Amino acid sequence: MKLFVKNIRAMLLKEGEPVVETVSIVINNDIIEKIVKHSIENSVENAIEESTFDKIIDGTDKFIMPGLINAHTHSYMAFMRNCADDLEFLDWLFGKVDPMEQKMTDEDAYWGAKLAMLEMIKSGTTCFNDMQMNIHQTTNAAIESGMRAVIARGLVGSGEDEGGKMRLMQAMEEKEAAKEQARIAFFLGPHAPYTCDKDYLKIVAKKAKQESMGIHIHLSESETEVKNCKETYQATPIEHANNCGLFEGRAIVAHAVYATSEDIRILKEKNVSVVTNPASNMKLGNGFAPIPEMLEEGVNVCLGTDGAASNNALNLFHEMNLLALIHKGNARKAKCVDATTCLLMATINGAKALGLDQQIGSIKEGKKADLIILDLKQPSMQPMNNILSSLVYSANGSEVETVIIDGQLIMENRKVLTLNEEEIYEKVNAIIKRMEKDA
Repeated sequence: MKLFVKNIRAMLLKEGEPVVETVSIVINNDIIEKIVKHSIENSVENAIEESTFDKIIDGTDKFIMPGLINAHTHSYMAFMRNCADDLEFLDWLFGKVDPMEQKMTDEDAYWGAKLAMLEMIKSGTTCFNDMQMNIHQTTNAAIESGMRAVIARGLVGSGEDEGGKMRLMQAMEEKEAAKEQARIAFFLGPHAPYTCDKDYLKIVAKKAKQESMGIHIHLSESETEVKNCKETYQATPIEHANNCGLFEGRAIVAHAVYATSEDIRILKEKNVSVVTNPASNMKLGNGFAPIPEMLEEGVNVCLGTDGAASNNALNLFHEMNLLALIHKGNARKAKCVDATTCLLMATINGAKALGLDQQIGSIKEGKKADLIILDLKQPSMQPMNNILSSLVYSANGSEVETVIIDGQLIMENRKVLTLNEEEIYEKVNAIIKRMEKDA
């Protein structure tokens, strides 16, 4: 498919910083083939022969930007939305979420993931980094939705126990089964130090090195986790993970709410990316991660929602807004974590964390066409004083009207073309009714 997006304001990167320029973009199959910047001397009509395209999108009063990257979520949890609210972290996890997961079938996980992808697409996310429990389900849903994904089978276990071995085997089985899927990649996902003992973390680290796979893990999310880790291993969770070898290759740490200055030094030294999840961390009473300090030290920080059971949304526009506001308020500094930093965290920083920054995360010739188009004729975007600021401080995600992933139209005029909305709603409501009946 050959697409032409004509005469549109765009978020480009100039010396690593977001800027707005008016351009026309040629998309050939999955690649951004050409970007024509508009000027008096450079007329788009003279530069492009429009008759050669399968589809032309008029960019008048529109804005195009890289698709957002949700760098930490659990998509299968979408059917658990609003089922475990107003609870302390461990009560939420072990008192509500874990019992629902024990009842969850493969089909439940599949439909939960589809609901998550529907929501992410409709709010401008084109790629997500997922930790899941039921192999093949999230992967199949991602393939069908057209989204780009990095998927990790959540791993829990101790030493050489059979459960831990089985989960690691499942992770490799899923990776092998989907090896022909160009939009899907795989990491290993040791859940956390309180669900994986020291020996098991070392086994996972060794496997990741052997298979050249990244690591995706929760660390330093709650005070209790940090306290117990120090008592058991005489180290913070981040120090402990480093001691177990988890940071020897590509690694992504979700949360890091209680990262110390020494933790931050380790993260920078080991080139570990951190995914901050402000809504989830606040909702579960876990607090605010030291994001300004991480940014100051040069840690690659990106943005995630966590799962819908703890957020309860998967909307990165909402997350960018929270990200900017909470750190300004917490630090009492209005210039702390500004709008452009938030945009980078939701786009190119996420791509860097996943090892995909040469393919996605910015609008550039030769990169994959993972793009979203927003309608500027919306109250939240008017007047157009500063479009980049409006994306963080006033947009809510409903302004996204077109989504292109891998050069394919996935959503057009707010209609998702790859998923059946009504069927998804029917299925997830049936899951909850069944679980309530079985309770």
